[in-house]
Amino acid sequence: MNNLTQDLLSVIGWKDEAKNGAFSLRENGACAAIQSTENIRIDRLEGGKGIEMHIKEFTRGETAYIPACVTKTGVHDIVTNDFYIGEGAEVTIIAGCGVHSDEGEALHNGIHRFFVGKNAKVTYVEKHIGTGNSSGKRIDTKSEFVLAEGAVAVIDSEQLGGVDDAFRDTKATLEKDAVFTVKERLLTNGDNRVDTNFEVYLNGENSKTDVVSRSVARGNSVQRYTSNIIGNAVCTGHTECDAILAEKGSVEAVPALVARCADAELIHEAAIGKIAGEQLMKLCTLGLTRQEAEQKIIEGFLK
Repeated sequence: MNNLTQDLLSVIGWKDEAKNGAFSLRENGACAAIQSTENIRIDRLEGGKGIEMHIKEFTRGETAYIPACVTKTGVHDIVTNDFYIGEGAEVTIIAGCGVHSDEGEALHNGIHRFFVGKNAKVTYVEKHIGTGNSSGKRIDTKSEFVLAEGAVAVIDSEQLGGVDDAFRDTKATLEKDAVFTVKERLLTNGDNRVDTNFEVYLNGENSKTDVVSRSVARGNSVQRYTSNIIGNAVCTGHTECDAILAEKGSVEAVPALVARCADAELIHEAAIGKIAGEQLMKLCTLGLTRQEAEQKIIEGFLK
């Protein structure tokens, strides 16, 4: 790994302890290293196009790492990853992507499919960041979650800034008693643009979803949040978008609900505004500069 990759990995969640477990490390469009464990098997797809991960039934307390980094101008990395979580398993997958470019375009495009077995739980953590002087850094992801009866999927997604253009599309299909939870946090600045789209199908009785996005748009950046929850059975669904505008940032929130069952309980919320003046004043009276106060408020909002 080059030094830029090492720096990006430290930001997006790679830890030294990862070397003792299951991991797949991707660098500049190729698999740099891969390792399986007794309970988590990772296989390379033909041609280095991605991985297939199989997690044994009733595996508990294990973590797999699958970071990807692009540090060379002109690299257009496209990767396909499939995950099969066995019945009763409970695992965490730490993903994330870092893109660095000082001149020209650099792209990472991730296509992910999750098949979560009966009564299994997967927590998927992803962090995205862009660094370098170029304005051609792009990260696109397309994810699909298929949740069997009683399955749980938790997404903890964070964009840390510096990504010039990003598009994330997430679709989930839930059977009986399945739960799908999303916590998204976005920070954009300069001329960044990010589009996130969520589509959740509540097909099974007593299925539940909670999709929450919090974002800060600074500079001239543009954000667009779209969510669509479809209740096809007795179910509970909630989607929420809260955003703060700073400078000339722009946010568009489009939450939508479709109820196809009289007992589907679906709720959506959206709130967009600026940093409250009284919050700034209070922190400034404690000795912080206006810039420091704004940063503290933003950090607290995005936690």
